[in-house]
Amino acid sequence: MDHDEAVPIAELLDERRHLLDVAFWMLGSPGEAESAVDEAYRRWYGLSEAVRGRIASPRSWLARTAGEICLRRLAQPDRSATGQREGLSAQSGDAQEARARLEEEVSRVLLNALDSLSPDERAAFVLNDVFGMDRDTVADIVGRTQPEVAELAERARHSLRVQRSRPTTPEEHDAVARAVRQACLSEDADLLASLLCPDATAFFDGGGKVRALIRPVHGGRQVAQSLLTLLARHPRTTLSAQSVNGRTGLVVRYDRQVAAVISLDIADHQVAQVWVILNPDKLRSWNHGASLS
Repeated sequence: MDHDEAVPIAELLDERRHLLDVAFWMLGSPGEAESAVDEAYRRWYGLSEAVRGRIASPRSWLARTAGEICLRRLAQPDRSATGQREGLSAQSGDAQEARARLEEEVSRVLLNALDSLSPDERAAFVLNDVFGMDRDTVADIVGRTQPEVAELAERARHSLRVQRSRPTTPEEHDAVARAVRQACLSEDADLLASLLCPDATAFFDGGGKVRALIRPVHGGRQVAQSLLTLLARHPRTTLSAQSVNGRTGLVVRYDRQVAAVISLDIADHQVAQVWVILNPDKLRSWNHGASLS
């Protein structure tokens, strides 16, 4: 197939926007994102026609290349977080559009928190959790094995949880978690939204084994709706409050099988982050000799 044949303009623009999204999440700067994407395209056209013709998915190749470029830039020792965010007036139309769309979609608190992660942790988290890239691709970009990438992403998630959570007593945490459970059981969207921070974020880990949301959900009402959709009432589904990672969380069972485990990061009596584990591999320990409680 000749990949340089005519392609619909909508497809070309969608491809570039996707690459800008990836680069912006990794670098945190619209200008840097556009520069990285431009370099990815330069590398594409630097290939011979024969090599380009053997690439089955140009979009995947470009995403992998852009990710590698971003990771290399993140690792530069003289790169400072304070110098990463420039004004919109100096950016091109594509960069401005990418920034505007992402600011609506992305929690700025989360994006800023990414600056505290190591380059490898940030890349693993962004590519795996935010963009749902397949594990082989993420491992290629980061230059690690799949298990190592999984560990990097988990470390990043833990770091973000710590940053977002302010100290709450076990009793306060338990009360909020049980209130969330009751709001879910009663399918009360307004009550559930009131228990969430306005900029709450929910992450859904399906591990590619179940059909789950790939990107995080941002905003209290959006998170509430996502949870209510996930936990829609069904006679064979139960929702219990019990210990998850040492604090009260929620456990979803379908019949007697644990189908999801939900942990909550709570700050100032509201839920700041929701972590929904749907990956059957990560639920095995819950389903070995687990009993209803």
